[in-house]
Amino acid sequence: MPQKDDDISRRSPRAQGTADARKARLAEQLRANLQRRKAQARSRRAGEADQRPEGLAPADPGDGE
Repeated sequence: MPQKDDDISRRSPRAQGTADARKARLAEQLRANLQRRKAQARSRRAGEADQRPEGLAPADPGDGE
């Protein structure tokens, strides 16, 4: 069961610090994941060739579709 904010405020200072550190760590991981996903989407949109040897050819940007 997820804990609510009022439950967190009743914790000891040490537990509160641990919870805050966990939230900060998870927020950082989420930002890093978002940046990776954005970079992946940009590279796909740019039509770069797939890096695998059996990969697909790059998209033709002059096609218009």
